[in-house]
Amino acid sequence: MASYLVRRILSAAAILLIITGVTFLLFFQVPRDPARMACGQLCTPESLAVIRHNMGIDQPVLVQFSQYVSGIFVGRNIGDTPCPAPCLGYSYVNQQPVLDLIAAKFPATLSVVVGVVAIFLTVGVGAGMLAAWRRGTWIDKVVSAFALVGAAVQIYWLGIVATYLLVDQSQLLPRPQYIPFAEDPAGWFGGLILPWAVCAVIYIATYSRYTRSSVIDTLGEEFVRTARAKGLPQRIVFFKYAFRGALTPIVTLLGLDLGVLLGGALITETTFNIPGMGQLAVKSVTEQDLPSMMAVTLVAATALVLFTVVVDIAYALIDPRVRAS
Repeated sequence: MASYLVRRILSAAAILLIITGVTFLLFFQVPRDPARMACGQLCTPESLAVIRHNMGIDQPVLVQFSQYVSGIFVGRNIGDTPCPAPCLGYSYVNQQPVLDLIAAKFPATLSVVVGVVAIFLTVGVGAGMLAAWRRGTWIDKVVSAFALVGAAVQIYWLGIVATYLLVDQSQLLPRPQYIPFAEDPAGWFGGLILPWAVCAVIYIATYSRYTRSSVIDTLGEEFVRTARAKGLPQRIVFFKYAFRGALTPIVTLLGLDLGVLLGGALITETTFNIPGMGQLAVKSVTEQDLPSMMAVTLVAATALVLFTVVVDIAYALIDPRVRAS
């Protein structure tokens, strides 16, 4: 198990290095001058030269890349300004280190992710288990119909409609906003409950469908038939054997979704004006802030790779067959 973990961690590090290199080439070797894009409209030749030197564009490509990678681990100087590790660059548009921008936006994204995951895991997996338990009944048909409709709904459309009906017209819910949990826990919950519910709808549809099909497939496995042949109660067979055996694809899907969401719930944050990583990504594209764009991309890729490793480790805890192999 220890050697397996070491191999997975080393492979994850190699993947992140490759992603960093590809992202660096895409963002810093574009046809347009990155320094000109960072300098803004009121740009003088003197300020342009300073930005080019600080960004390291006047250096060879390999030197630029090595400085960027080393800055992530040990820090570096951007011009005369020290940038401690992990240094993800400096945003000339916002006049501050990119890491400070991400640190300011990440709590909002984390708040969105926590609520969304709690809802779609509880409702989605529970509905899928119920549909598999009552396969062929009206409950199964209702869950399947909701999964079909939920998968076709778009967040931005549902968000606008839900805000109009539940906030503007009926005033059942407060207007969506992000309030730090430490400042006002009740305001934090009330301001995010509608974004949580809207974003979770699509995931509920996906997880209920995956859970239902996975549990039904597992019920036909040999170890489940053996458990039934031993005379175990149907409840024990379903929850202890069938559901546990069906968790593997669900955990895989959850790991990927967590990585994507932590990189920024872009559509949800944009629809409800939540100041998180997704909104930072959109703003950096609009303002052509290349260091911020690259940093957000790297954070999202890192989250996705790390959760993939966590999923691989979770396999051995969930499925004894994986642990034996």
